[in-house]
Amino acid sequence: MPSLKAIRTRIASVKNTKKITAAMKLVAGARLRRAQDAIIAARPYAQRMQEVIGELAARSGHGHELAHPLLARRDEKRVAMIVLTSDRGLCGGFNSNINRRTERFLIDNADAFSDVTLHIVGKKGREYFKRRGKKIAHEWSSPATGDKALERAREIAHVATELFLASDVDAVYLVYNEFKSAMSQRVTVEPLLPVTPIKLDEALGRNDFKYEPSRGELLSHIVPLHIEVQIYRALLESIASEFGARMSAMDSATSNASDMIGRLTLIFNRARQAAITKELMEIVGGAEALKG
Repeated sequence: MPSLKAIRTRIASVKNTKKITAAMKLVAGARLRRAQDAIIAARPYAQRMQEVIGELAARSGHGHELAHPLLARRDEKRVAMIVLTSDRGLCGGFNSNINRRTERFLIDNADAFSDVTLHIVGKKGREYFKRRGKKIAHEWSSPATGDKALERAREIAHVATELFLASDVDAVYLVYNEFKSAMSQRVTVEPLLPVTPIKLDEALGRNDFKYEPSRGELLSHIVPLHIEVQIYRALLESIASEFGARMSAMDSATSNASDMIGRLTLIFNRARQAAITKELMEIVGGAEALKG
């Protein structure tokens, strides 16, 4: 059995760890509330934008000429994967779930894809794929705020659209954690480019919009904006998911630390009682020896 001093030192160490995890939980909770407000505000606009562009893409395939080069559909042989992870750990399965889901997606489509390039946001994703010998075409740090997320979204959107327009890739996929709640995040793999058309009613599809100033000029602005908005939304989802996962992980760590302190305290009390009993027995034994 460890000495009383060793057990006392261990209890003090676990108490210090508990203070750290409790503080990290509070910080993550405060930042989660701001991140949650940001994603709730951004979702309706991003979803409506996706519906509008999806309808435009569908009309492009109903006997009309191609409205925009970012709507062009090709056989998916060369694929770019944009993977959103975090720069820091201590957030449960947030990063490992993303990385494993990306690997599984690539394995499932190994026969279809002839070439895959990885574009990683976050230090944890970069380290994971580099350890496995994967080539990473672009790397970005993970944004921690909405303003940084918008700036990062523009950078990523520029890279993705340039690759697609230059025909260096046939499709671009986005992998991220979709925020459900502080306790729940869902790993999502969704196509980013080309824009996915929605299904139109046959009669509705024959009627096109009236464009002002012109169809080409309007789409040349709104389609790239759509790509930025979808990446921005995914980054906000990832930020909120990271804080939710970290708050949950730190809550579990704090609870585990409390349980460990309780067990160590029990061990300490038993060891102290055993030491006291041993000393009493030695005293009694010494007294009996003197009597004899």
